Amino acid sequence: MIQAKTRAVLNALGNHDAEISILVIDDAAIAELNAQYLNRSGPTNVIAFPMLEGDFADINPAGLLGDVVISAETAHREALAAGIPMEERFTELLVHGILHLLGYDHEINDADAAVMEAKTRELMEMLKRDDE
Repeated sequence: MIQAKTRAVLNALGNHDAEISILVIDDAAIAELNAQYLNRSGPTNVIAFPMLEGDFADINPAGLLGDVVISAETAHREALAAGIPMEERFTELLVHGILHLLGYDHEINDADAAVMEAKTRELMEMLKRDDE
């Protein structure tokens, strides 16, 4: 399921040969990453580590976009709170992380956030059609 959805999203975004790694961890592990790399305390739902930008972008192997790290515990809590299936929330977080790897950012300003939200909705709808 994860691999198929990832490939479908990457293909839809024109990254047919791209590779990413996906790590599913618990709240304690993602809280450590959140503190170490983002200077934020506590767990979060998803963190993306893009390889196309930053200090080592020039030595990045072709096609390697980066890493998406998802906390299964936070995703589960958020799914329960939203009244949606865990798989749906997990997929939203996966899409969100992939978009971050490709340069989308919701934290810069409202316009960028709106673009990222619209792209997320578009991709989620595509995935739902694929599941039918």
